[in-house]
Order: sequence, then structure tokens, then C-alpha cells
Amino acid sequence: MSDFRLWPDEPTRRQFFAGSGLRMGALALGMMSARRGALASGGQTPGGMIHPPLPGLPHHKPTAKALIYLHMNGAPSQIDLWDYKPKLKEYFNKDLPPSVRGEQRLSTMTSGQTRFPVAPSKFTFKRSGKCGTWINTDLMPHTSRVVDELALIRSVNTNAINHDPACTFVMTGSEVPGKASIGSWLSYGLGSESNNLPAFVVFTPRFPSDSNGQALFTRMWSSGFLPTGYNGVALRGGGDPVLYLRNPEGVSSTDRRAMLDTLGDLNRMNSDRFHDPEIQTRIGQYEMAYRMQSSVPDLTDLSTEPKHILDLYGPDVTTPGTYAHSAIMARRLVERGVRMVQLLHRGWDQHGRLPYELGNQCKDTDQPNAGLIMDLKQRGLLDETLVVWGGEFGRTVYSQGTLERDNYGRDHHPRNYCMWMAGGGVKGGITHGETDDFSYNIIKDPVPVNDLNATILHCLGIDHERFTYRFQGLEQKLTGVEPQRVLKELLV
Repeated sequence: MSDFRLWPDEPTRRQFFAGSGLRMGALALGMMSARRGALASGGQTPGGMIHPPLPGLPHHKPTAKALIYLHMNGAPSQIDLWDYKPKLKEYFNKDLPPSVRGEQRLSTMTSGQTRFPVAPSKFTFKRSGKCGTWINTDLMPHTSRVVDELALIRSVNTNAINHDPACTFVMTGSEVPGKASIGSWLSYGLGSESNNLPAFVVFTPRFPSDSNGQALFTRMWSSGFLPTGYNGVALRGGGDPVLYLRNPEGVSSTDRRAMLDTLGDLNRMNSDRFHDPEIQTRIGQYEMAYRMQSSVPDLTDLSTEPKHILDLYGPDVTTPGTYAHSAIMARRLVERGVRMVQLLHRGWDQHGRLPYELGNQCKDTDQPNAGLIMDLKQRGLLDETLVVWGGEFGRTVYSQGTLERDNYGRDHHPRNYCMWMAGGGVKGGITHGETDDFSYNIIKDPVPVNDLNATILHCLGIDHERFTYRFQGLEQKLTGVEPQRVLKELLV
């Protein structure tokens, strides 16, 4: 036999030490992954679940079984949508008082301005619902009809002032790339009740073509330091939802099953030899792809949806790739036991032409957001599904560039912005937090981003302090190393 054929059987130095105890953490992880990934030939864990939770989870009785996260990438203007400031009309084109602005760090887009003229919102606000929440009814007439289901938070704040680190922070609890996203944490800890779909699904729907669309980075749905099997699975909006999901011509489902079984046997042999947890991940991914061949076509077939349900989401609901289509897919996914669905809608970065561009963004999302809430509620799913809406930071009260009464832009503003939560144990019809008359500084009940993340985990039955993963010598947490608190005042 040639030396070349013998070489693969000779352990390398790295392989020797890997099998000699210096990587026991990886070995333990491999055993854990094997428990979770007993997938070949349709194998499942003892409970019959392909995505079981970690032992000991949830920590307490959850109020939500699933999370739908509606991320408006680019930072929606809180002043023009939710944080009503009627006194600003008196300050039109007057400089923002230095006592209000303070020593805030400014972005390079406005740090060179000689003036910081106040730009009041041009839109109409009205009290809506039984709760009387102030909302921009010009741009969000549909959302105004569901405000009694929403807990509006007007005092969210962040450290980041630029999009990439701010989005990374909102989704991973840290501005530093390489951390695990919230969806990956949830799928790692809680698994999923679906045996035929991924635990964590992502949509990146189309957005208005003349909007300022910031780039989306896969780290927003990445597993980071967690095993790669907990990455979010992004479903495409055009063509096949998942590439290469269909069998090639001439390959039957029986052929595919036999091929995967054989491949699984070979992979398990390598797993037993090298104790690499990524091999178990690969086995699980191949098996899930096989199961998705039948589950995804059923998921995306809207022919069984009644017209009155489709009408809730608006005219674009049957067009794949639109926000409305992604929203109804989110409902269909959580209905099928998927743990986390993430919608990332771009184009909310309005440094200029804000009234026009913000109008386009809301036209794209207002009715689908409201339709999603109403659809979940009438199906009895809202009580067990947590819905979160928001961006990565807010917008400045002062105008960037030229200011007119009907046309202005706003720069990035991390000191305060608005988000809302609904369902899943959250009180509806409440408003939390308060800002000054300029929507520039928080004067009551500040909510750091990781307090919000701690609250999300709590709703899903997880104690954020106890939910850790050891990496690089640190017990990593979604909520970071600083003390965070659950916002119990938002919860039922």
C-alpha cells in the first residue's frame, strides 16, 4: 500500500493532542452536539425533538414560546413616529440649546455644522386606542389600530453611533463582532418544536429603491462562538427559498435518503475519530435540508390562507421578497414551532428627504406589522409569541443639512430612541420611559439595549445571568458583563 494511502490513518500532532484531553471542552461539546444531532436515518432524541433544549432550560415558566424580531435597519426617527413633542413647533429653525446638547459625541456627518437648527416633525400625531398612545397617524394608520397590544418604550439607549456596531450591539449584546446573535442564543438554549424547519429563520425583504439602504451583515444572525448549527437560516425572497433544496433531475427522494444515510455513517466515523463538533453540525444540516425539501414548499404555499387573512397584510402579501410576504411567513413559521424569526428591513437611514423616505418605509411596513399582530391574536398565538419592533439607534432633533418645514434630514442619535414589544407576557397599551421636550435626553426610566435583551430572554423562560457559554476564558452572555435588569414593569 502506498504511503499516500496510509497517511490519513497517521494522527497529526494536533490530532494527537485533540484526543488526549487538551480539548475536553470540545469533546464535551461534541457529545452535546451528538445528543442534539442524532439525525441520520431520521433519528431523534428521546423526547422526539430534533432541536431539544439544553438540560435545565427553560429556567422558569416562559410567557412566550417564540420570538419575532422586526428590525428596521438604519434607525427610524423616534421624533417623527412615536415620541410626540408638540412644543418643538416653537423652536423651528432655532439652534438646539447647548444645555440640551451637552458634550454629546456627534457623527462626522454633522460634527462640522456651524448650526444645529431644530426640525419639528411635520406629521400629525393623535392619541390612539383605549390606551391613548401618541402615534404618527399619517404614516402608521394601521399600527395605530393595534396600539392597545403594544408596550411602547421611548427611552431605549445605546453606546454606538454608527450603523454597523449599533446593529451588532442590538443583535448580539456587544459592539465587538464574533458574538452570538439573539436568535442563535435562543436556538442553542431552547431548541425548537419543529422537526422539519430550522429553529432560527431570517428574512431580508426588499425595501424602497430610492431609500438609503445600509448593508446587512450576517453577524446579525450568526452563531458567533456557538456551534455553526445555530446560525440563522436566511430564506430568499426570489426563486427557491433555499438554494439547491430541490433534488437534481433524475434523483429521487429515496435516492437522496440513501445518500444521506451513507454520508451520515461516514461523518459519524470521522466524528468518533476526531471529536470535532462541527461534524455533528454538518450531519444535522444535511438532515434538516432533506426535511426542508417537503416542509418549505408547504410553508410558502399561501393558497390555503383565507382572503380576509391575506388582506390583513396588504396587497404585497403574495409577492415573495416583500415585507408583507415575510411577515405572514413569520406567522406561519412560529405556527409550525420555529423558535425565532427575524425580519430585517433596510432603508431607514434618512439623513435627508426624511418626510418622503420615511413615508415610503412606513408604506412598506405599517400594514404588515399591524396585520401580523392581528393575525397572531385571532389565532391565539399572540399570547405565546413575543413580537419586538425597533432599530439600532434614534435620530437627532436638529436637521442635517438644509431645513425646510416640509423637508429635512436627521443624523444618528444614540441617546434615546423608541422600540415596542407585544404579546408573550408583555402588557399591552402602556408607554415606558420619557424624554425631554427635544427628544434628545432621557429624563425617566432609561432602558439600555441589554436590559431589553434580558427582558426578551426572561419572557422566553431564561435567566440571562445563568445563560452562559464559556469562550476565550469568559462566561459569555447575550447581555454582556455589566449588570442588566429585566424590565418587570413591562410584563403582565
